[in-house]
Amino acid sequence: MKNDPYKKAGVDIKAGNDLVDKIKNDVSKTFDKNVLGNIGSFSGFYSLPKGYKDPVLVACTDGVGTKVALAQRNSSLETIGQDLVAMCINDMVTSGAKPLFFLDYFASSKLDVNEASKVIKGIAKACKMSGCSLIGGETAEMPDHYIGNNFDLAGFSVGVVEKKLIIDAKKVRKNNIIIGIESSGAHSNGYSLINKLVKKSSLSKTERQKLIKLALKPTHLYATVILDLLKKVKVKSIANITGGGLIENIPRSIPNNLSSEIYLDNWEMSPLFKTLQKLGKIHLDDMLRIFNCGIGMTVVIDPKDLNETQKVLSKHKFKSFMIGKVIQNTKRKINFI
Repeated sequence: MKNDPYKKAGVDIKAGNDLVDKIKNDVSKTFDKNVLGNIGSFSGFYSLPKGYKDPVLVACTDGVGTKVALAQRNSSLETIGQDLVAMCINDMVTSGAKPLFFLDYFASSKLDVNEASKVIKGIAKACKMSGCSLIGGETAEMPDHYIGNNFDLAGFSVGVVEKKLIIDAKKVRKNNIIIGIESSGAHSNGYSLINKLVKKSSLSKTERQKLIKLALKPTHLYATVILDLLKKVKVKSIANITGGGLIENIPRSIPNNLSSEIYLDNWEMSPLFKTLQKLGKIHLDDMLRIFNCGIGMTVVIDPKDLNETQKVLSKHKFKSFMIGKVIQNTKRKINFI
């Protein structure tokens, strides 16, 4: 329409349709046999997989916070979609659930089709890597709400687990050990501070770009490796190290009548975290509360399962460390040594 009033108000319907055309092949590649219908429907349809006796659905939602801003400022949007998928699915898999499907929400001041397609193609790729179908999403233009060219992302995922196999902290016992699985970097937490430190730092251009590159590494996807591990080891509990860092997330995987001790010397913080700590003159306690400090996920196991656990993790190209153990209850839920 030549004088489209909606476009004059800042919303371009044609751009939305162009985006669908640009991403539909990538999205369809994530479909498995349980997906019903095609992209463009009003809803996504997914048949519950067969073989479950008492299936429980598990749902998660999350975003990637201000990592979006860092990625957009540095024209590095190809992997931010993986961050979005990981933030949801990594939470989900801590219960032992297999991810089934994913939906995304992309909201912007003005839809840039090329920019949005990079993000959604990244989402589709990460879904495929995690054995999850991308069955729908929403793209919204809100020119009076978002400022400039910025945008925001949210993700929603659903998985399934056999009720009797749900992982919680009930089976954790004293002297169980805590295995830390490496992170790829800061994942998607602490970026308000990271953005501030990048802007205010006196680093040279080369050093700044190196720091930004490290900070924009996509979040590890842990679903495949954890689901493989669960076939071979009786994992007692799992923690995804997200907002709140090690200090707040490890205690969530330990029963209230027990505590944990963490051996800080059993792994080394990567250059990203060392640089951030130096730039911000951040106390170690604050580092451990804000960032994952190199540990993206922890699993609690019996000591006899250590070798098998590390064997599985190594097969999936993940480094792992015996970072602690479960101890008798103390005044603190987590004790750093």
